[in-house]
Amino acid sequence: MTTTESVDTATAERVAPTVEQLEQEGDIAADYIEELLDIADIDGDLALDVRAGRAYVSIEAEDEGALSPLSAPDTVQALQELTRIAVQSRTGRFSRLILDIGGSRDTREKQLSVLVDRAIARLDDGATQASLPSMSSYERKLVHDLVAERGFISESYGEGAERHTVIRRH
Repeated sequence: MTTTESVDTATAERVAPTVEQLEQEGDIAADYIEELLDIADIDGDLALDVRAGRAYVSIEAEDEGALSPLSAPDTVQALQELTRIAVQSRTGRFSRLILDIGGSRDTREKQLSVLVDRAIARLDDGATQASLPSMSSYERKLVHDLVAERGFISESYGEGAERHTVIRRH
């Protein structure tokens, strides 16, 4: 491979996917998740959406308890990663797909809001900075947004599974 080819490949990887590509990701993900739900004998309805340059797949059920074994944050994260791998193996492209199970994303966002509020309370009590636990890139993005809404600064530190957010005053 020439240098030009490697630069072109790197540039192509950074180009935002089209809505059509994201819809394709959602369809592939839905097929994969439907198979998993069938294997686990769990009833659920799937909804697909494209928002902010990502495919979103939501699983809902009339019986809220039906999805409870799957809606814990660590389980949602693991299923999301498996689904992303399934999509990537079919498309050849990295996927930033978001999976929501039984409202798990809203629940997690509320939990993160409480964490941010507690961290800000530590700053109000005199701390110079407040560190949050390690979390996924999606969760860190939510935290950065919450922190900015409250008028504070946040930065991520660490590598891989140890990457976490630190909050400071301006």
